Amino acid sequence: MSELETLERTLLADIDAAGDEGSIEAVRIGALGKKGSISELLKTLGTMTPEERQTRGAQINALKTTVADAITARKSALKDLAIAERLARETVDISLPVRSSPAERGRIHPISQIVDEITAIFGDMGFSIAEGPDIETDYYNFTALNFPEGHPAREMHDTFFFNEDDKGERKVLRTHTSPVQIRTMEAQDPPIRIIIPGKTYRQDSDATHSPMFHQVEGLVVDKSANVANMRWVLEEFCKAFFEVDKVTMRFRPSFFPFTEPSFEVDIQCDRSGPIVKFGEGTDWMEILGCGMVHPNVLRSGGLDPDEYQGFAWGMGLDRIAMLKYGMPDLRDFFNADVRWMNHYGFRPLDMPTLFGGLSA
Repeated sequence: MSELETLERTLLADIDAAGDEGSIEAVRIGALGKKGSISELLKTLGTMTPEERQTRGAQINALKTTVADAITARKSALKDLAIAERLARETVDISLPVRSSPAERGRIHPISQIVDEITAIFGDMGFSIAEGPDIETDYYNFTALNFPEGHPAREMHDTFFFNEDDKGERKVLRTHTSPVQIRTMEAQDPPIRIIIPGKTYRQDSDATHSPMFHQVEGLVVDKSANVANMRWVLEEFCKAFFEVDKVTMRFRPSFFPFTEPSFEVDIQCDRSGPIVKFGEGTDWMEILGCGMVHPNVLRSGGLDPDEYQGFAWGMGLDRIAMLKYGMPDLRDFFNADVRWMNHYGFRPLDMPTLFGGLSA
């Protein structure tokens, strides 16, 4: 067997044994590279006689062509093999359901949704949002709001009191969001148009009451505010919030220390089925309390009741959420049950708007 035949067999064996593109490239360089075995043979052609070059040159060039073709074929085969292995390794089972994104899986708590809905409604009417601290002084929570000494709301059975501080004062967890009314009147000149959503605290717990719950109230103060204005604002709110074309409301005389006159507001509804329907039916349901701001409260806020007057209203966010979305038990709002959230929660990117729908 000649030298060229031996070299050919060796190179072809190396080509067949190459298991990846890196190995076959090493074989190519070893045979056809600048200092490869076949390249070295081609360099010897210059030292041969014309007769030797004609014979030997043809044999070396034939070897070069055979090896180059074998390398090209092996490279193609290895490339196809690599693609096949990658496809097998990265295969996707298209029969499996698509995994939803975090934005799809996440849910907005109904209370957060209700606050956004109310903000959209009153924001369209020209109201702004006001906030205040959860821990209040007796003055802002009771005295400035015209609660007399000995009022039941000041007793331990209804209010969460803190221990006395160094000055002998006992702060409280606010029992309503009304202290923000006083703080706003102290800091802002009329006209005032605000809504106040926030947490409140009272010692009560059952299917429709919680020790910590949420309220929203509104305050309007200017020189011409009256009951007719208040009724229009509340009717427009209820129509937008419950997403009905009309509501029938009735105002019943009531008593609140901070308003005079004071009213309880009922909305006509249909309670014949499992869900309360507003804007129809012959039943009535209490929805909120309201009234004209008491002159003593205006004075506490630094305003002259002979020059300014106002109206205010308040309602429980948790309760109106239950009414609108058919939630049977208030305690579920605070249980952190993922199943409940998946059922009653809202998509995080669906922001409520008056033109697009509050709960769309």
